[in-house]
Amino acid sequence: MSWFSDIVGGRRTLLEWVRYCGTLGIDGVDFSVLLLPANGTWDLRELRAEIDRANLQVAMLVCYSDFTIPDEHQRLCQIEDARANIRLAHSLGATILRVTAGQRYPGVTRKRGIAWVQEGLHLILPDADRLGITLAFENHTKGAPWRYWDFSQPSEIFLEILDGMRDTSLGVNFDTANPLVANEDPVSLLEAVKGRVVSVHAADIRAPGALEPVVVGTGVAPIRPCFSILKDRGFDGWICIEEASRTGQSGYEQAVAFVRKTWAEA
Repeated sequence: MSWFSDIVGGRRTLLEWVRYCGTLGIDGVDFSVLLLPANGTWDLRELRAEIDRANLQVAMLVCYSDFTIPDEHQRLCQIEDARANIRLAHSLGATILRVTAGQRYPGVTRKRGIAWVQEGLHLILPDADRLGITLAFENHTKGAPWRYWDFSQPSEIFLEILDGMRDTSLGVNFDTANPLVANEDPVSLLEAVKGRVVSVHAADIRAPGALEPVVVGTGVAPIRPCFSILKDRGFDGWICIEEASRTGQSGYEQAVAFVRKTWAEA
């Protein structure tokens, strides 16, 4: 989101952002675990209270699970971090936790990486199921704290990972722009996973081949065709607007208006 750097850098607060979201006429918010204090001492009740005052819900908590780290001990730490994030999502009243495969570390083969991702997801799914949290696996590009691009691009790797989880509760958080960063077609990928989509990131970029966010609705992402596919499928989940254009208040307002209008017309 456009306020991400300001909140992480201490120039704004997450509470300020929640208050502002309450003025946009939206139903809920999703946000990154990076926006919450890392020391675990902050009282989350204050955040919950602010969300309630703004008449919002927590649509989804976003984390950066990294199951492809070559070091086994660090992979186990990632699993424990993911379990903690599941508990955090539950504490915040969210029902969805966005998860990712991990980074494309040098030397990690496709076969080994896929196996590690599937193992990590299998290990944390019981925790999520027990608390009523849906894990939403995203067609991702690169996490904010990451050095490397996501292991699950190209999309054939994403689909292979997902296919190995077909008998689980794992869902998909579909991002409308991310396939374009790898010069792939979002519509084709959505057709392949539409039955498992539980949430959507409505995002947009300036041009294929680069991760350069623009105001949602002004770039090249095929948002209208994607919405039509989802609507035909009967999708009734969260559409989270990933407004990362850094254009300030006007960017948020323009993005919200575009998504509402486009969904209504799809």
